[in-house]
Order: sequence, then structure tokens, then C-alpha cells
Amino acid sequence: MTFTHFPDLASRALAGSVMYANDELFAERENLIKPGPATFSTEDFGHKGKVYDGWETRRRREPGNDYAIVRLGVPGVVRGVVIDTAWFRGNYPPYASVEATSVEGVPSPAELERANWETIVGKSTIRGDAENAFEVADRRRWTHVRLSIYPDGGVARLRVHGEPVPDPRLLDGTIDLAALEHGGDVVACSDTFYSSPVQLLLPGRARIMGDGWENARRRDGGNDHVTVRLAGRGRVRRVEIDTSYFVGNAAGWASLSGTDASDPNAGHPDAGDPGAGHPGAGAEWFELIPKTRLQPDTRHFLRPVSSAPVTHVRLDVFPDGGLARLRVHGELDADAHRAAVLRWLDLLPAGHAVEVLRGAGMPGRTAEELVGRRPFADGDVLPPALLLPVGPPL
Repeated sequence: MTFTHFPDLASRALAGSVMYANDELFAERENLIKPGPATFSTEDFGHKGKVYDGWETRRRREPGNDYAIVRLGVPGVVRGVVIDTAWFRGNYPPYASVEATSVEGVPSPAELERANWETIVGKSTIRGDAENAFEVADRRRWTHVRLSIYPDGGVARLRVHGEPVPDPRLLDGTIDLAALEHGGDVVACSDTFYSSPVQLLLPGRARIMGDGWENARRRDGGNDHVTVRLAGRGRVRRVEIDTSYFVGNAAGWASLSGTDASDPNAGHPDAGDPGAGHPGAGAEWFELIPKTRLQPDTRHFLRPVSSAPVTHVRLDVFPDGGLARLRVHGELDADAHRAAVLRWLDLLPAGHAVEVLRGAGMPGRTAEELVGRRPFADGDVLPPALLLPVGPPL
């Protein structure tokens, strides 16, 4: 499963939601997107039967099939899907498929029933008590997926691994440039022994120590570090280094450096490589936050010592230890924002792209002609409503 290094766009940790299921008599639909693996107890029964940590429908006695609709926490390009039937052995569905759609705003389940759904995983045989993995070739951006099972049964987890592609209309002003939901990503890390550094970039506060990044104890005199590709080139205004819930194992000190990668496509993960987007050995790094002592279980708010634009940051912890969150607040520059808009419009399904352009004031025929000529070029004239105001360069 080469696609699983991409984040799970459907996860509750990224604010995903199971909006609707046509049946959930035995086990509730919300279990599909829980972050951890499914659990099982041989003695756990309720008044409806065996309690499963997953979504389970009743035995179907009429034609048709069951399905659940999931709003992705962050819209994006789906690289692969895992339909996990852990612990479902005599009650799993023999077949499943996955459809996707891309819509504006926050539609209701009834409105989504009328949306244009397209198949990204065709009806396929699946196994019980197994992680059924399916690569997805479609490179368009989706906002919702629909899991269909045939005819009925139970699924423990649905993982929708992909590349976050946020709506650039919402990336104006001061934002967290490192946030996964804004397009940030971890492109290098020295140690992932206890937990993934991607958790540093998740929305919201950590709830437990396991929600952050923790490395192994160092015995070699070096230090651990994480490199983050930001949402785009921008200026850093404020940094937060959060050690919440790390009491006896927090990092002792930390520093943050930045670089402005010369390649405008640096950080573009289309190569399908977990390390794609690293600025490379020749990058020139400069100090943003000097080496600073950290306190356990504390949010640290820090001002950078440089206002130079950056595309990547590197967080060094000394000598090792855990962190809950890293926030890098700042603003995208106008060129980076325009590039994000162009790429977003390229990835939208045609109907959604036309709807966006028309909503921004472009005549319908012009919008259709422009979308028909995709991919967009840097010289294409876009409605001003989609772009940041042009100001002085960073």
C-alpha cells in the first residue's frame, strides 16, 4: 500500500464526518472514521447483539445495498482507499465500491443525494478481517466519498488516503502555514519511533500524549528534527511550539529554521514519495526561532527573528523528546496564492470548476471555455475575487 503515507482525509482527527448511512442497526456509522485501529471483545454484547467497533447493517431481506456518505475533513486528491473489515469474519460484505463527488459549501445529506457521484473504486471483492487496499488513479479533487457495500454487513474503518487540497479562497490573511488542512506536510523526520510527526500539524489541541510526535531516547549526542513543507511561500509572524501532555518526556529545547526553496514546485507531492518536496541538501537555511528552552506540558508562543519569506521550516528538538503541535502563523504571498488557485482549479471536476468561476463573476460561456482548455496557465485571466490583492513583494 504505497499510498498510505498520505494522510487519511476522512479521519475524525482531520474533522471528517460520516454524514449519513441508510442503515446502522448493529453498529454506528461514526466508527468508520475513528483514528485508531478497531478493537474487539468476545464478551461485549448489547440488546441488538454483538457490539462491533465499526459500521454494521442488518441482514438484508430485499434487493439493494447499503451505503454511507463521508464528508472529507480536508478535500483533496484521493490516492488510495482502505476498506478495513477487522474483526468482521462471518458478517462482512463480500463486495464494496467507493464513489466521490465535489461540491461547494456544506451540503446536507439530501442535497448530496442529488450530487454527481463518480466511481473511484469499482465494485470489488473484499475479504473479511482484512485491510482491503485499492489504489485510485483519478487525480481530481473531491469533497465527499460514498462507501457502498453489497448487499450488507460490517466494515470497521474506511481510510481515504490522499493529498490535501484546501480551498485557496480561505487562505487569505494570517493562517497556520504549516497546518495539514491548509496544505502543509512533513517531508522529512529523523525519528518516528513512537508516533508520526504528521500529528504535529493536525487541527485543534492534542487530547492525550499519543496525539503528538514522540521520538526514541537519543544516546548518540545528536538531536531529532522534522522538516515541514508549508502551504506556500510566505512570511512567518508567530510560532507556537506546544508540549501539552508531555510531562517527563518533552523536548528540552527547540529551534526553528527556514528556507526559501528555489524550485517553485518544491514540496509538490505528485511523485508519490514520502520524501517528495524536501528542499534538498543545497538549501540555505536561516534562523527563525533561536534555540529556546521548553517547559513540559506548555504552549510556547514565539516571535521569529527573521521576516524573510520561506517555503519550508525545520524544527530541531534537543536532544530528543515529544511535542504536541507546531503552528507557523503567517501570510502567503500573492504569487504563491495565485499558484494555489490555478492548481486547485485544475484539480476540480469540470462542473465544479465552472461553478466556481461563475460564482466569482465570470460569464458562463467564458468559464466553460476556460475550463475546457485546462490545465490553467499562469497568464490566464482569473476573476479578482479568487485572488489576493497584489501588494509589495515579501
